[in-house]
Amino acid sequence: MSFEFTKENIDLYLKELAKAYRKQVGKGMPAELVLIGGASVLINYGFRNMTTDVDALIKGASAMKDAINAVGDKYNLPNGWLNADFMHTESYSPKLAEHAKHYRTFSNVLELYTVSAEYLIAMKLRSGRQYKSDLSDVLGILAEHEKKGSPISMERIQTAVVELYEDWNALPESSRNFIGNVMDNGDFEALFATVQHSEQETKTLLTEYEKCAPGVMKQSNVDAIANQLQSKSDRASVLKQLRELQASQSETSNINK
Repeated sequence: MSFEFTKENIDLYLKELAKAYRKQVGKGMPAELVLIGGASVLINYGFRNMTTDVDALIKGASAMKDAINAVGDKYNLPNGWLNADFMHTESYSPKLAEHAKHYRTFSNVLELYTVSAEYLIAMKLRSGRQYKSDLSDVLGILAEHEKKGSPISMERIQTAVVELYEDWNALPESSRNFIGNVMDNGDFEALFATVQHSEQETKTLLTEYEKCAPGVMKQSNVDAIANQLQSKSDRASVLKQLRELQASQSETSNINK
């Protein structure tokens, strides 16, 4: 079962990280973290309850790795609870740090930053996974900014995409169509509920698919499989068929034992 990070416990673990880091290097070697993705959403908005890991740009002495591991051991956190793995994904841009805003300082040695709204939206659109929270996150951000009286325009989103990825067409076609339709519609809250439900449903279908065909789904083909499952007109029927296939395979395996 995945570990759940919340706004409250992220702050706790980062505070502990600052203490562990300072204990090793003193206060003369400050470090910086730019929180990305789900962690950045959790800290800045109220529509997300949790994330399963903390993605960040990490700038500090080599002792930071030991400090991360020490906090993980102390609180029994999963390996890689704080990581920079997203730097190997298409949503990463070296320009992200230029568009970070200050969040907090811990122990006078660890400076924390998060990504500004339109750049966070740009990252989510670049990834555009329909089985994660990418698209519902976009809608949640848009909805909260509209409620606060500081709506985010399409122009600001397009500017952020171009600054990070150089070209609007760097976004997947599905993401370009999505954000265009969303901005034309304008009812971000209603769309959020619909898209979030769809993401959860697609994740369930992919989980069942993996049980039925273990090892088939890879990072390189998961989007294609998700699109294929989503294209079915009756997803409940697809889910039922997948579960029946899984049960059938289990019975066959038991007979052959």
